[in-house]
Amino acid sequence: MNVLITSISGKVPLIQLVIDAMNRLHKEGKLFGGDVNKQCIGRYFVDYFWHMPLLQELSINEIVEYCHSHNIFAIIPTRNDELLYLARNEHFFENNGIKIMVSNLSSLEKTLNKLIFFKEGKKLGFPMIYTSESIDAVCADSFVVKECFGSGSKNIAVNVSKEEAVCRSKLLNSPIYQPFIDGEEYSIDVYVDKNGNSKGVIVRKRVLVVGGESQITQTVRNLELEELGKKVAESFELYGHVMFQVIVDKKGIPNIVECNPRFGGASTLSVAAGLDSFYWFLLESLGENLDAYPFNRSVRELTLIRYAKDMII
Repeated sequence: MNVLITSISGKVPLIQLVIDAMNRLHKEGKLFGGDVNKQCIGRYFVDYFWHMPLLQELSINEIVEYCHSHNIFAIIPTRNDELLYLARNEHFFENNGIKIMVSNLSSLEKTLNKLIFFKEGKKLGFPMIYTSESIDAVCADSFVVKECFGSGSKNIAVNVSKEEAVCRSKLLNSPIYQPFIDGEEYSIDVYVDKNGNSKGVIVRKRVLVVGGESQITQTVRNLELEELGKKVAESFELYGHVMFQVIVDKKGIPNIVECNPRFGGASTLSVAAGLDSFYWFLLESLGENLDAYPFNRSVRELTLIRYAKDMII
């Protein structure tokens, strides 16, 4: 019973978590890792490496054939573009005995587009940060301008004037504007099971952010944010591991900034704190009922510090 992680790049902590989850199944299995870059770091941490073609050059039949020929029963995508690609063909994979850790297509289309996510979330009554394609519609003294699609921080401009925001928007493909909110940054990790119920939630405080990713992050107990994460994840009918970014302003009011419907860069801390996402996904892929596997949150708050590490082979 083998597993494939796609776009492994340098996501070594994620790979190691999947290996741990597979070992706890007590079944014979190998971990496959795929990436378009044949020199990626992740290839040295999986059992077998698949040098994958570009997504637009890869057919669904080719993926299924690869999985069948290597006895792969589950796929864990790690990049937003892959989520949409795989979700469009989820039923085809399902019919071929392959489970994918991905939400349904409709949910992804609502959450991966930040403008639609704002509009849909507002309709549902959630505290969304105001988002618009027009900077004139944003009432603020300082602005954030970013891409409407994707979770990367490339070319994002934070806490800039209206003039600079307009200037920086010219570097983007589909710019959107948000007000800059001075406050505490949090990530909310949630696992939603196959029945659409939140299995567990962990709130992380983003202490040090570099290049859009947390380098130092701490777990915190915040019942309001925990409940908010659960409700948003369930209302958008997401599945698997999902993450929300939230800013709590000086008045203590949460502002939901965006959703990443997949495992995040520092979500490893949430797994350490009890959010057993990969283990739960593999169990569900094998037909297990997660009711028999409780969410046991760490009683102690944990801190994650990301750093470079050498490996000699």
